[in-house]
Amino acid sequence: MPQANPLKQIVVKQKEGKPVGIYSCCSANDYVIEAALECVKRDDSCVLIEATANQVDQNGGYTGMTPKDFREFVLKKAKAIGVDESRIFLGGDHLGPLTFAALPEKEAMEKAEELVRCYVAAGFTKIHIDTSMKVADDDPNIRLSDAVIAKRGAQLARICEETYQELLKQNPNAVRPVYIVGSEVPIPGGAQEEGAGMQVTRVEDFKATVKTFEEAFAAEGLKETWKDVMGVVVQPGVEEKDDGCTEYDRSKARDLMASIKEYPNLIFEGHSTDYQTKFKLRELIEDGVGILKVGPGLTYAMREALFALANIETAVYHGKEEALSNFIDVLEEAMMEEPKNWKKHYHGDDNALWFKRKYSFSDRSRYYMPNPNVSAAKDKLIANLRKSGIPLSVLSQFMPIQYTKVREGHLENDPEALIRDRIINTIDEYLYATHQETLF
Repeated sequence: MPQANPLKQIVVKQKEGKPVGIYSCCSANDYVIEAALECVKRDDSCVLIEATANQVDQNGGYTGMTPKDFREFVLKKAKAIGVDESRIFLGGDHLGPLTFAALPEKEAMEKAEELVRCYVAAGFTKIHIDTSMKVADDDPNIRLSDAVIAKRGAQLARICEETYQELLKQNPNAVRPVYIVGSEVPIPGGAQEEGAGMQVTRVEDFKATVKTFEEAFAAEGLKETWKDVMGVVVQPGVEEKDDGCTEYDRSKARDLMASIKEYPNLIFEGHSTDYQTKFKLRELIEDGVGILKVGPGLTYAMREALFALANIETAVYHGKEEALSNFIDVLEEAMMEEPKNWKKHYHGDDNALWFKRKYSFSDRSRYYMPNPNVSAAKDKLIANLRKSGIPLSVLSQFMPIQYTKVREGHLENDPEALIRDRIINTIDEYLYATHQETLF
């Protein structure tokens, strides 16, 4: 018997007027995934973990993982930490022709079809269908219409449904996927210039999107599947960027947020919520956003912890002959040798670019963590600090929150435990906002 998707409880709770949602951990980083799972175990809660189309695809993405690999990667970590598989929801983010946009429509969509097929076949149960980007034979001078976006989206949804039916033959208890649609999808990676994407979605545009997608689903023979579309991506006026974020202003989004009440089976999905305060995040949940997506904010926290540990290493080993990891310098060298992952996101003169590579909130360091030299420097950093130990005085200097937890006996004074805890600081802001411990 096919299982209903538990994530639909978010819609139920929201329509009951309860400010309940879930955060989406959009990352493939080891420390981030481990931190998220530790929170699940600590709170006896749940977590939604999503892989983005450029991270994980049928060819391995930039992580080298297929959807099946990513699922196994997450579940292996869950088993090691002691988290039951039933507490984990896996999603695919920006699934569509995102990484195939340089190809003509026919080829791009064929590859996008294979992409979603791999995700559903691997057991991912939350599918964000994103066909908002132009492909090679789209007119570059004309905005992609809702009709085209919706038609391509419905085409991918049909593949998802066909794949799910095949999955049922192998596993009759397979959970039915839920879908997220929308045409106003914030740019993956954040705004690249001041003011980009800051226009709150107009109510009429949101309603037109829903109507167009529903009609496109029906045209593909997916009238019943439309019931499994639980969320729509809109722009509520938030965006992460170099120097932080554009904060949510509920007064500007009031009309948009009120309009979701007209749709009993839909909630909003909020993208690029990184660096909002926990109070702004809670306002988003209260106003009708049921899913808060965060990615760069989590790897930024990880990078921040690694830089803090690198400074601790420098202090602890001052005047000694042991070789330092030089983690910060090694990361910089890797970013300079392979600039493609930050070049189009960072702007300014050489000094400005130097600063942004290290400290931009629009974090790009995550792309370089798998680099062999960076990975080796990170391992050396951790080994050095485990060998020397971390004096409380320098821990207090560079990681004061973690220092307090260590002193109180709530946290081990171990470099990797400290990294994960810094990430947990950020996750806790989302848990404060979502009340997701009450979902199930």
